[in-house]
Amino acid sequence: MPSTVALLGIAIMSCLMSVAVLASLLGAGVRGVPRWCAAYAFFTAALALTLAYKHVPQWLGTAVPLAMFLAGSLIVLQGTREYFGRPLASVVEYLAVVAVFGTALYVTYGRPDLDRRIAVTSAYFAYVRFAIAWTTLRYRTPWRPKYNYYFLAIAALSGAMIHVARSLTYGLGFDHERAFLDPSPLNVAFLGLGILSFPFMSIAMVMLAHDRLAERMERLATVDELTGTLVRRAFIERAEGILAVAWASGTPLAFAILDIDNFKAINDRYGHAAGDRALTYFGAAVSRLLRPGDLFGRLGGEEFAVLFPKTGVAEALRLTNLVRAAIAASPCEQTPYTFSAGVDEFRAGDTLARVMVRADAALYTAKALGRNCVVVASSDSEPDQRVEQPY
Repeated sequence: MPSTVALLGIAIMSCLMSVAVLASLLGAGVRGVPRWCAAYAFFTAALALTLAYKHVPQWLGTAVPLAMFLAGSLIVLQGTREYFGRPLASVVEYLAVVAVFGTALYVTYGRPDLDRRIAVTSAYFAYVRFAIAWTTLRYRTPWRPKYNYYFLAIAALSGAMIHVARSLTYGLGFDHERAFLDPSPLNVAFLGLGILSFPFMSIAMVMLAHDRLAERMERLATVDELTGTLVRRAFIERAEGILAVAWASGTPLAFAILDIDNFKAINDRYGHAAGDRALTYFGAAVSRLLRPGDLFGRLGGEEFAVLFPKTGVAEALRLTNLVRAAIAASPCEQTPYTFSAGVDEFRAGDTLARVMVRADAALYTAKALGRNCVVVASSDSEPDQRVEQPY
């Protein structure tokens, strides 16, 4: 059976590697990572001082490492909460850390009782692990892969159960620690299991950080950075999926192409920076005006598209014109503008490409009619007479 000294050495190497890996992610700007990295640095220093307790003053080999373990554990919890955008800690938790540390000092120097110290500190460590697991499961991102979150929750819960067992064992007198770092079989078993939780927890944290980076990359690939809308490829992919559902359920589906009027003139008169601001304003304004289930994307340049699920052409015409009127009534302050639109409805056998062609033809008609209006396409790719003029 390994000695407590050997286990501490293994724990130090494990924590050092965790610090190195987490430090490599500091530049990524993922919330929580700096605190996780700092906590494992605390653990590394605390373990090193504990290992050297016979060669340093007593307070440096016992009191200081204990304070660092308590603080490091709270910092891990804070990092987890920060990752999920939650408040870092409550006043009660800060007071609890002070109370646990004060109690531990008392039963170490005032009225020595190693069993009670283990019971109190292990109960605190168990609380921290339970809090990490609860935060992870409660606030995990629903649309992200579950595995990363469950890995951290299971690692935290496992560590919590080990500390609960250790606290009860020594608190209720089932076993006794006869000396600091007692090499008894049960103490070595608890220490070994506890040390195993260090790398599992850090691996889970790295997995969460990489998941957040993957989410960013996916967003960059699907969301237009300037307007906040879907890029053309992502819009078409999702539109094809919605179309398949509409065919299967027999529900109507409408489509609209929106194009900002005289956009080149905006760039020529105010500059491309103003044009970018106009696009940003347009993307935000239309997104706010559409219904929650509508799909909105940028096809390219100043041209955008909207897919209206469970909506017929008449309703799509009305909704598009409401958006047009709202934009015209509250234009971008620096660069006022309007937009024109072509609207169409999916018919039997239609593909997305075919409807886009018809809607685009209707859009050109809207431009020819003087802009700032909405035109409905006809089945033969020529626009019909249903036109919503400005009001």
